Amino acid sequence: MSRVCELTGKGPMSGNTVSHANNRSRRRFLPNLNDVTLMSDALGTAFKLRISAAGLRSVDHRGGLDAFLAKARDEDLSVNALKIKKAISKAQSAA
Repeated sequence: MSRVCELTGKGPMSGNTVSHANNRSRRRFLPNLNDVTLMSDALGTAFKLRISAAGLRSVDHRGGLDAFLAKARDEDLSVNALKIKKAISKAQSAA
């Protein structure tokens, strides 16, 4: 399982751990990923996604999964999230 957010595309970053004596060693900064279940209003179904805490706040800020995916770029989304986005847009256009 990769350490990449399915909605925002946020992944691991690299940097330095700096000690009190200013010794530097390389380290990885991993995103805070959580397994969450988000509900789609247009489809009426729930989807399990592995997203970052910042991504979850963004979903809440934009007004839910449907609104977030409508504005999200396709390059940032995972394959699973792209399928959900296409199903939501299809359901909204039919309604």
